[in-house]
Amino acid sequence: MTLRRLVLAAVLAAALARPASGQPKLKVFISADMEGVAGVVTSDQLGPPGFEYERFRGFMTNEVLAAIEGARAAGATEFLVSDSHGNGENLLIERFPKDVQIVRSWPRPLAMMQGIDASFDAVLFVGYHSSTTNPTGVRAHTMSSAHLADIRLNGVSVPEAGLNAALAAHFRVPIAMITGDDAIVKEAQALLGPIGGAVVKWSYGFHSARTLTPEAACDVIRETARRSIADRKAWKLYTVSTPVTLDVRFKNYRPAEVLAYLPIVERPDAHSIRFRGKDMLETIRFLEFLENYEPGLTP
Repeated sequence: MTLRRLVLAAVLAAALARPASGQPKLKVFISADMEGVAGVVTSDQLGPPGFEYERFRGFMTNEVLAAIEGARAAGATEFLVSDSHGNGENLLIERFPKDVQIVRSWPRPLAMMQGIDASFDAVLFVGYHSSTTNPTGVRAHTMSSAHLADIRLNGVSVPEAGLNAALAAHFRVPIAMITGDDAIVKEAQALLGPIGGAVVKWSYGFHSARTLTPEAACDVIRETARRSIADRKAWKLYTVSTPVTLDVRFKNYRPAEVLAYLPIVERPDAHSIRFRGKDMLETIRFLEFLENYEPGLTP
């Protein structure tokens, strides 16, 4: 190939790598949960049986849209949204811009971060909640409020934000922002560093809070997303050393007993198991197996 053709090919590749406006690509992954959405306090808002669920699907959607709008204002150009709550079918997908794609339903190998890869520049957590070991926080739990009492990575107790940040770091993608109640914003910033935090409610207990209105919450999220995407120096990788030691503590002893039949699983005590993954990818996949497998799976 001649020098002239090489130059033309390089110019064309650069043009294709930029949006029509000419600004550089900035690809953002959004993982959206629901317990941290403004106004959410009980199961009445969190699933199809709840009398407020349909309204709160809209509020969750609005908070994700606000995060997208704020990130766009700071230069973000591409978005993938993971619907990561409950049945994974909460977001009202018809209300999203045509250039946004959405991950839905379960099971999926990378859980709340399905779709993440090294092509992304930053991650936003929307609607998140504190961990099951946190004595404060609305609907505080880690993966399962019914079954799990603690999850640790290399001996450190982590919320879902910690698990998901560690998986993002596997792909060298930093966390830029988290939204939810005051408990998870404080917990996440203590673990991950001074990422952007949008507090939309203040916990009084597991089932009570003082909350912003949905519209006011969206204003806070939109502005926090704008500032967080603009301030790249504050983006943080939460890297855990490998191999990864995963400790899972159950509220009952029987799951630990049965899982310990597997040769890849240890049982440090009656309620706990330990798994060693070569990296976070393997570790998250094991957790998803633990959460989703049961003999009656169909089809």
